[in-house]
Amino acid sequence: MSEQYKEIQTEKEAPQSKEGAQTATPYSPWRRLLAKKWAFPALYMVAAAIILTLMLVYQNSGKQPPLTDESIGLGLEQGENATDPDAQPVAANVENMQWPVKDYNEMDVTMPFFDSKASSDVKQEAMVEYGDTFTPHIGVDLARPDKESFEVLAALSGKVTAVERNPVVGNLVEITHSNGLVTVYQSLDEIKVAKDVEVKKGDVIGTAGRNELEKHLGNHLHFEVRQGQDGAALNPSELIAEQ
Repeated sequence: MSEQYKEIQTEKEAPQSKEGAQTATPYSPWRRLLAKKWAFPALYMVAAAIILTLMLVYQNSGKQPPLTDESIGLGLEQGENATDPDAQPVAANVENMQWPVKDYNEMDVTMPFFDSKASSDVKQEAMVEYGDTFTPHIGVDLARPDKESFEVLAALSGKVTAVERNPVVGNLVEITHSNGLVTVYQSLDEIKVAKDVEVKKGDVIGTAGRNELEKHLGNHLHFEVRQGQDGAALNPSELIAEQ
């Protein structure tokens, strides 16, 4: 009886052991992770962040046009103006020098500028004799054919930096200009400007008169252009366009 009982008991327990083996299968790692209380809130936050990032990228891509060779080159050429489509290029307002008289074609050049490259005859005409001394003429003398006085004009806009009454060269006016040049007007009769005043190109600064240094020329204007105060004298004819 005991052996038969054992066999019967063994046959009844066998299927239970199979079911027990099936229920004893261990959980997978994902199932264990999802079993945590914080798993679903964390996954929700990650998904929300991804969606928000994709939305921002899409919006910015619609506002900014793609870069092209033309757009890059345009920015380099226009500089700061490239940021403002309505900006217009600013052209520098360069003022050209004029002869200090109303009509240069009505005047006589009574003594030219001394040019060291000129012929001997031309250089001889541009020598000033004073006493026993000959000095190169560093300006241009202008006079009317009838030897009458005339108005003297500012050759360029600038500031009057000197007004003098000289017994040798006559009354003079000196004007300093923004480009570094200085114009000098000698042998004046009347002076119609004062020191430190601003004058514009073409303003009347005085009238032509006489001086002791070139008294044989009568009423005339001695006009000089210098590279800065006390700088080298420049030939006005090379600086002034034909009028």
